[in-house]
Amino acid sequence: MADLGIRYATALFQISEESGLLNEYLEQALFLQNTLKDDDALGILTHPMISADEKYAFIQSAFGESIHEDLLGFMKLTVAKNREAFLVPALEKLINMIKVRHNQTSAKVVSAVPLTDAQAAQLTATLTRKLGKVVDITVVVDPSTIAGLSIHVDGYFLDRTVKTMLKDLKETVRKGASE
Repeated sequence: MADLGIRYATALFQISEESGLLNEYLEQALFLQNTLKDDDALGILTHPMISADEKYAFIQSAFGESIHEDLLGFMKLTVAKNREAFLVPALEKLINMIKVRHNQTSAKVVSAVPLTDAQAAQLTATLTRKLGKVVDITVVVDPSTIAGLSIHVDGYFLDRTVKTMLKDLKETVRKGASE
């Protein structure tokens, strides 16, 4: 069952590629992903006491005018098969597949303070150049990092925060004291 999200995403990807609608699907999949993560929409779709017909009506009224009929059909299929829990994972996989096709990736950057537009642009340009991909960064502000940055991108993690450096120094001192 773990690969079911991949199978759904692969089918949607193939349909979008064949119809030449990769960009449209990407935009709409991002919209659905954000809606289902932030709203009570996923709660409605996964609630066991809400009937399939009510869920179909909800999908149609909430998304019928704003997403492609194939994505709408995918949502209804997950309801019909009682697999609503696979909606968000399948959308995430679809988004990643389309981004890979477009040579794009996303990076999560953690900073103690908000980055200026110039800093974000410079970081984006540097990551794009180093990775050979178009990089879209999301900056998360975490004052506990004290200073510096940590970057998560394509399975890699670079941590140059003062918090981590202090932790490493503490471990070094602790090991030196025990020897």
